[in-house]
Amino acid sequence: MNMNSNNGSVSDNQLIKNKVAASLARRHRQEKLLRGTGLAAVLISLALVSLLFINIFSKGLPAFWQTSITLDIYFDPSVLQISEKPVQRADEHDNAFRQRDLEWRSEVGRINFNRLISTALMDVLPDAEQHRRHVLRMVTSGERFALRDMVINDPSIIGSTQRLHLLTDANIDVWIKGNIDRSLPDHQQQLSPIVRQWADALYANGTIKNRFSFALFMNPDSRSSLASAGLAGAFMGSLFMMLIVMFLAVPLGVAAAIYLEEFAPRNKLTDLIEVNINNLAAVPSIVFGLLGAAVFIGMFNLPMSTPLVGGLVLSLMTLPTVIIATRSSLKAIPPSIRQAALGLGASKMQTIFHHVLPLAIPGILTASILGVAQALGEAAPLLLIGMKSFVATVSVSPMEQSTALPVQIFLWQGNELRNFFEARTSAAIIVLLTLMISLNAVAIWLRKRFEQRW
Repeated sequence: MNMNSNNGSVSDNQLIKNKVAASLARRHRQEKLLRGTGLAAVLISLALVSLLFINIFSKGLPAFWQTSITLDIYFDPSVLQISEKPVQRADEHDNAFRQRDLEWRSEVGRINFNRLISTALMDVLPDAEQHRRHVLRMVTSGERFALRDMVINDPSIIGSTQRLHLLTDANIDVWIKGNIDRSLPDHQQQLSPIVRQWADALYANGTIKNRFSFALFMNPDSRSSLASAGLAGAFMGSLFMMLIVMFLAVPLGVAAAIYLEEFAPRNKLTDLIEVNINNLAAVPSIVFGLLGAAVFIGMFNLPMSTPLVGGLVLSLMTLPTVIIATRSSLKAIPPSIRQAALGLGASKMQTIFHHVLPLAIPGILTASILGVAQALGEAAPLLLIGMKSFVATVSVSPMEQSTALPVQIFLWQGNELRNFFEARTSAAIIVLLTLMISLNAVAIWLRKRFEQRW
């Protein structure tokens, strides 16, 4: 009977061991499955992001180089018949001098600079005399303003010959780069046969070359001269808005977070405020655009399409992010830091500003910069306050009409000359991504630089 009892206990022990082994094997399989699923998710995400970047960079990098034609421009005095550039006299009032200078600039602006360009083109184009009406199709129309500015800045060049690199027409840039099907019939081509023939011939002999496009960074947007369209106006608009966000949203957000975390009493009112702040962080950005249009433009009558209104709207959108992230940084400071400072006789204010805040600075800086980077990439709220309007100048103050980099991307992607602006849109995206990645890199560097261990 004892033997039967021992055999029964042995079999029970063996059964328990088998169950434990099966359970361990099942848990190990589940762990491997979870780890494999997580790794697969990471790899898929990296692959998709890589495809996105490869697609953007493959399309956008060629747009940083643009075709230009080298011409010897003779600033013919018979064409440039203008008066002498005014110089302010000692007894002349500033307003009187500015009036004379403005009249002189208007006089220069009335000159037909296309005659200088067409004359230079006639020297390099074969059979140009027979196709005079096609000659100016080789150069984008905005280059005549570049010649005008050269004369305004230095009238002494009149009578001289200058070798210049002028931007070709956008359709020629597309043709040279092969972004259009060359086998299409003539009635489907944007360029006439003679212009296409000239473009190929000049590209073959080196008169037309692909050069780095400074116009992309130095020029504002343009509708009449598409090849001259650039990002300068949008960049300045974004810069003004980011300065407003940094000097408005960041201090207010940090101050609100310090008060809520360190000084505010714990009651239903503060709980309600915290819930609303968390809810505001999840509100779609376009709602802030509606709020900005109703309050800043509708109630306070601030001018539309200005970086001032855009900065205020983006500040409202960034505030919840800065507050939540700053509070998280303050919560991460061990209570022992506060207790030690208070135990040594420091006041509540001294404890916060002399001990807690210095330790929380890395997190606060990171949160602030990431909030600014998020605001930099927002387009939806700016569309609702009129910043999608075409602006052909570079703003010099937050009160002047402007656009922003995300909005400029939105406008370019809808341009009818898709073969040219598809690459230019990708180039603008590269510029925007570079700025955002740079801001994130600065945030990481500052966090490492000021990080303290306790």
